[in-house]
Amino acid sequence: MIRSDALAAALLASSLTGPGNHAQPAPTQQTAPADDEADARAILNARLAALRTVIEMSPEQEKLWTLLEAAIRDASRNAAASRTQRLVASEPTTFLEMLGRIADAEAACGQDLRRFVDNATPFVASLTNAQRHRIADIIPAWNSSNDDVGNWKPGLTLTV
Repeated sequence: MIRSDALAAALLASSLTGPGNHAQPAPTQQTAPADDEADARAILNARLAALRTVIEMSPEQEKLWTLLEAAIRDASRNAAASRTQRLVASEPTTFLEMLGRIADAEAACGQDLRRFVDNATPFVASLTNAQRHRIADIIPAWNSSNDDVGNWKPGLTLTV
């Protein structure tokens, strides 16, 4: 059993917000299609609804979920805004300017992750074993995974 709140939180966050939300150097001038943003919101809404349905929360957990869901939605919104900003930004003129942009984006991502972990910790602590098993059933990464060469390894156990 791996006991790692931050790792479990990061896994949950990435499974809910999807790939590609990490800091990257700005590409050449592009714009983010509005359809992509609408699709991302729809997918996030569906994932959160599925998770909420599967968990079958108690009234006490509902209160904790409200804070956690807000942190997830804010992190997703911030990642989308950061992506849009990168797409419309001019090319960095120096290596240090590029590093500065990456540092700023990573710092903002770190703040969102901290807020997520701070809100996920009491929520996860409130889950019953049955709820944890149901979560693992809809987020397969918690059950098992493959390393870089395809070898199976046990998944994470959602604990605090």
